[in-house]
Amino acid sequence: MIKVAIVEDNHILRGSLASLFDRTEGLRCVATLSNLLNVKSDVSRAQPDVILMDIGLPNISGIEGVRTVKLHFPSVQVLMFTVFEDDDNIFDAIRAGASGYLLKKTPPEEIVQSIKDLYHGGAPMSASIARRVLGSFQTAPAPPVDFQLTARENEILFSLVDGLSYKKIADKYVVSISTIRTHICNIYHKLHVNSKAEAVAKVLGHRG
Repeated sequence: MIKVAIVEDNHILRGSLASLFDRTEGLRCVATLSNLLNVKSDVSRAQPDVILMDIGLPNISGIEGVRTVKLHFPSVQVLMFTVFEDDDNIFDAIRAGASGYLLKKTPPEEIVQSIKDLYHGGAPMSASIARRVLGSFQTAPAPPVDFQLTARENEILFSLVDGLSYKKIADKYVVSISTIRTHICNIYHKLHVNSKAEAVAKVLGHRG
């Protein structure tokens, strides 16, 4: 059972999402929050696996909320859910520790699948967001030599950004999941990071 918390100030949307998750097999909504004023105590009490978080929240933004959540609850995955699709918000959210980024126009079935993918190791993003992130990689200057990623490691890193799970990456390159895990461990070691979000942020931090 994947436990999901929702942070959304629109009460109608918040209620609709809670209803969607509660009637979906394998998901359970454990908290619905309209703001982040008590986020530490709220998350501590609810113990979610995944938080679906808006950016444009009153008082404290969703991006600041991601930083707080990852600082105090590093194992909790945060999936941004927003109308914003500009580079600043996308990259700020990723740098803050978000593991995925969905637009609010995403169909309900895709929201559900994205939560499941995130829980199982993927990094889901709306297609237009993934294109922006990948475009940033493709137009960025070559990373510093100390990164020393191989061509295959770069391909796997791009696949993570594109939202693929370990299994889907393994299928894509016709190798075992354990081989993909080995590559990802090597990527983390070379980038001096401990998570997908940190790896993406590290490379994005050296663009332009």
